Amino acid sequence: MDNIFEIPDKTGRRIKLTRTQFKHVICHKGMENEIEKIKDTLTNPLKIVPHEIGELYDYYNYYKDRKKKAKFLQVVVKYLNGNGFVITAYFVRSMR
Repeated sequence: MDNIFEIPDKTGRRIKLTRTQFKHVICHKGMENEIEKIKDTLTNPLKIVPHEIGELYDYYNYYKDRKKKAKFLQVVVKYLNGNGFVITAYFVRSMR
């Protein structure tokens, strides 16, 4: 798999963003230039929220300088056998 990046998150677990998943991320308008914000959200999140089902987690960070109302970046990560993968990322108006 071709990775765009692989970094340790705030808890020290490794997370990667593959080129295939990045193609999904950029389906969300305005995300094509946000790789650094995705990395920042994984390494310095305001909050990490586990999903009820599966090994899915939402990482959140706040970007006050965004012109749009959705200022929280939500990065969804799936863990499989201890390895983390970015599933998608997009801006939302609030954390859940």
